[in-house]
Amino acid sequence: MRWEDLFADLESQWDAEQRRELDAEVADRTRRERATVTLGDRLAGAGAGTLAVTVRDGSRVGGRVADVGEGWFLLGEPGRAPCLVPTAAVVSVTGLPARAVESSLGRRFGLGYALRAVSRDRAVVRLTDVTGSTCTGTIDAVGSDHLELAEHAADLPRRPENVTGHRVVPFTAIVLVRPV
Repeated sequence: MRWEDLFADLESQWDAEQRRELDAEVADRTRRERATVTLGDRLAGAGAGTLAVTVRDGSRVGGRVADVGEGWFLLGEPGRAPCLVPTAAVVSVTGLPARAVESSLGRRFGLGYALRAVSRDRAVVRLTDVTGSTCTGTIDAVGSDHLELAEHAADLPRRPENVTGHRVVPFTAIVLVRPV
């Protein structure tokens, strides 16, 4: 009888050790998996939820994620055109779900490609930089790490007589790009 109690005790210790090892392995795998999730993944999985995003100039924008790409996302507010936000300009986001979920959002192209599309469209934009300064105009050219904005009044077309200046802005200085 004593041996049966001894073996039963050993078996329960063995089972407890196996559970501890499994729990430790699951926790380690979970940490490794979370380490691969990017902010873009989290934004793409935000669904229909409303987010509040604080950017480097201290301002806040809110809305739903309309699109996500490599290093950028579109944040749309009801009744307003969506603004393009470089993920590098994000200081914090509130309203994200606890986990990244599968999403149909998620473009493979980067910020430069998205800005080139805006440039091709010849849309008048309002660009905010990291200092909080804004300028209005049309994106004339997009380089590998910067854009050139022909500055003009928002209500005037981009014509040589309406251009008041040209501004070169590195991608790292862009906080928001909104259509006017």
